[in-house]
Amino acid sequence: MVNFNGVLISSENIKLSLENRAFKYGDAIFETVKVLNKKVVFWEDHYFRLMASMRMLRMKIPIEFTLEFLEQEILKTVAAQQEANAYRIRLNIFRKDGGLYTPKTNKIDFTIEVKESTYQIKDFYSLDVYKDFYNYSGLLSTIKTNNRMVNTLASIFADENDLDNCILLNEKKGVVEVTNGNIFVVKGKVVKTPALTEGCIKGITRLKVLEILFKNKELTVEETSISPFEIQKADEVFITNAIIGVQPVTNYKKKKFTTEIGKKIASNLRILQIASN
Repeated sequence: MVNFNGVLISSENIKLSLENRAFKYGDAIFETVKVLNKKVVFWEDHYFRLMASMRMLRMKIPIEFTLEFLEQEILKTVAAQQEANAYRIRLNIFRKDGGLYTPKTNKIDFTIEVKESTYQIKDFYSLDVYKDFYNYSGLLSTIKTNNRMVNTLASIFADENDLDNCILLNEKKGVVEVTNGNIFVVKGKVVKTPALTEGCIKGITRLKVLEILFKNKELTVEETSISPFEIQKADEVFITNAIIGVQPVTNYKKKKFTTEIGKKIASNLRILQIASN
């Protein structure tokens, strides 16, 4: 079952018109959230990111779009699915049909899709750099819009080269993120992650991991620019997103990484996820 504007409809009966602006112009944003033990993980952070993104894109926020309303719509949709321990939720927001580049209205429609979350942390995880196209730095790149062509092409590249993921670069050839999440680089006692000004997604799990790291007095944390060369010289690398949590990277080109800090952060994050419920 899919939730379309608050109504549960079987997926085969969902009908979106050819004038759908998400389809025609990528005029849409989305949130990927995890439901664990019938609770939406870090929902408040996801909600406020969504509201900020809608305002930035000049979408009209419906008066009923409260924190509680959207949470209940997510849980209502989850309740209509087969029983599972964890779910992957995609909340899509798109401007209503009509117009060319200039929309006829800034009012929105929404859908909520639910899938069982079955991801398991991998013991072997390989990365390389995707260089064909850049993810340009700037505030718009920090929003989860439906314009994900660079991510798609980088994912195809990873698949063709037997990689688990790819690093995206910006026009300054600095590290931005990976195809499906944020990236952290560890060298000695310093942990770096690309600053938002580099063009990375303003990830919720990134935020939570930074909170964990800032509390660790033994580590220095930097949000900064990172060159691909630094990854080659790193001791550890790990990636983060809302579904996987923390995935340590084991291989980059011919380099092999340790995973000690990444695994500790993953354990701390799981405690936070449970506490948020």
